[in-house]
Amino acid sequence: MRKILFIFLLLSFVINVKAQNPTLKSITVGKKLSSQCVACHGDNGISVIEEAPNLAGQKELYIWNQLRDYKSGKRQNEMMSIIAKNLTEEEMKDVAAYYGQFKITVAPLK
Repeated sequence: MRKILFIFLLLSFVINVKAQNPTLKSITVGKKLSSQCVACHGDNGISVIEEAPNLAGQKELYIWNQLRDYKSGKRQNEMMSIIAKNLTEEEMKDVAAYYGQFKITVAPLK
């Protein structure tokens, strides 16, 4: 049991490190793939419509998991389910790498 737990933790760490260190190639491919995303989520991950969430500031791993959930049907949204259905696993990672690179800064109100 301890061995299984150790392997699980190790795999979680490896996936997390990979998600936090996307390659430049992955980001570049993700930018090209994002052409179908910008109408709602914006070119830089800041939503241009009220119904779509901002992707800027989200972790790459979070974005990738959401895409996987839309593709599998675990999460439902008419538009996102169609888009995710047509993405390969690698393409979902690339899109997540692209949008995951954007950072937002929060400043206190004055």
